[in-house]
Amino acid sequence: MPENRISASLAPADKEAVMQAIATIREKLPFLIDLTTEDRRTIVKMGDKSRAFVSKALEVATQNPNFLPRSFDLEEMRRDLEIYEDLYPVLLSLTQLQELVDDTCIAAGSEAYAAALAIYNYAKASGDVTGLDAVIDEMGRRFSRRSKKKKPEAAAS
Repeated sequence: MPENRISASLAPADKEAVMQAIATIREKLPFLIDLTTEDRRTIVKMGDKSRAFVSKALEVATQNPNFLPRSFDLEEMRRDLEIYEDLYPVLLSLTQLQELVDDTCIAAGSEAYAAALAIYNYAKASGDVTGLDAVIDEMGRRFSRRSKKKKPEAAAS
C-alpha cells in the first residue's frame, strides 16, 4: 500500500466548533456578495500592482476634488478601498486554510480509495469469496466502460 500521509480523526465536538466558527465568520461579514461567472469574467480586478495606483488616485481625488463630476462618490471609493484592505489579510488566511483542508481531503480520499482498490483486487484474486461474488461484481461495475454507440449512418442522397 502507498505511503499513509494522513491518519487523523475529527471529534464531533471539534467538527461542530469548526462549523460554528465558519458560521461566525459569515455572520461577521454580512456584506459578502456572490458574483456570477459572467461578473467574474467581465469586471476589472485589482491585484497587487493596482493597489498603489488606486491609492494614488484616491489621494489625487481627495486633494483635488474640483475636477470630479458631482456624481462621483469619493467617500464610496474610500470605503471600497478600505474594505478591500481590511479583507485582504482575511482572504490570504482563508485561502491558505482552504488549501490545507483541500489537500488533506484529497490525501485522505486518495488513501481510502487506494485501500478500497487493494481490497477489491485481493477479493478478486482470492479463491475464497463464497457469498461475496455479487458484492465483488457490484464493485467491479465501477470500472466498467460504456461501449460507444455507433453513430447512425447518414442516409444516402
